[in-house]
Amino acid sequence: MQIEFIDGHICIRPYTNSDAILLYEAARECLPDGVEWMPWVHTEYSLDESRGWIATSIEKWANGTEYNFAVISAATGEYLGGVGLNRIDAEYNIANLGYWVRKSVRGRGIAIAAARLAAEFGFNHLDMSRIEIVVAVHNTASCRTAEKSGALREGILRNRLKTGGKRYDAVMHSFTPPDFGRV
Repeated sequence: MQIEFIDGHICIRPYTNSDAILLYEAARECLPDGVEWMPWVHTEYSLDESRGWIATSIEKWANGTEYNFAVISAATGEYLGGVGLNRIDAEYNIANLGYWVRKSVRGRGIAIAAARLAAEFGFNHLDMSRIEIVVAVHNTASCRTAEKSGALREGILRNRLKTGGKRYDAVMHSFTPPDFGRV
């Protein structure tokens, strides 16, 4: 199975242990504004947390329970953020898609491209029948990313997300195989 996907501008690939410092630096760059929608990024976020998350991510990939990718610039090799498929329901072949990019590269379409590449991976290599993007209603940047990536906005799910100790209504977006030319 190919484990690197490129669209000409970005590349997504599975995380390796050597990505810990890159993840740490990018996550710290997102402070303080990232805290609301990325609760895993907190003021005391540490390099050890990056190392631990990557180790867990590698294990989950090997078990087929989660697929997390580093998002890398195809031109420079710079670490740009992350994208992944999680909350996989093997019975119904459904996954959740999440994404984030470091603060200094936001607004360049990176999350849009990463979301599409991760969805293509899900349909082409995992035989998913549906990939969902669930975003807090007030997270307008992430909602725009989902819509610009081509995901269909399906509706509002009341009280669906909990982050930072608060509950939020969420917008449900989805991809299905026909969105990527598959039947």
